[in-house]
Amino acid sequence: MAQASARHILVSTEEKCNELKAAIEGGADFAQVAREHSTCPSSRDGGNLGTFGPGQMVKEFDTVVFSAPVNVVQGPVKTQFGYHLVEVTDRQD
Repeated sequence: MAQASARHILVSTEEKCNELKAAIEGGADFAQVAREHSTCPSSRDGGNLGTFGPGQMVKEFDTVVFSAPVNVVQGPVKTQFGYHLVEVTDRQD
């Protein structure tokens, strides 16, 4: 079965999400940005969500994690929780 590892940053607005994505693309460290800005408890671990399989995360998140290229920041991804930047760090299909 497919498995993926990912990290994310969760914020309340699309504008903030885009601002943080630009900072990361400009060289800011993803984990540091997560620690400083993400509202998810995973922020303490740099946004790391560990390893999981399909169906373990909300649909919008799942779709990105199991289709996006590895090590490329995706987003904003809107879910019921807010806006996410998502980076797939590893995936076995």
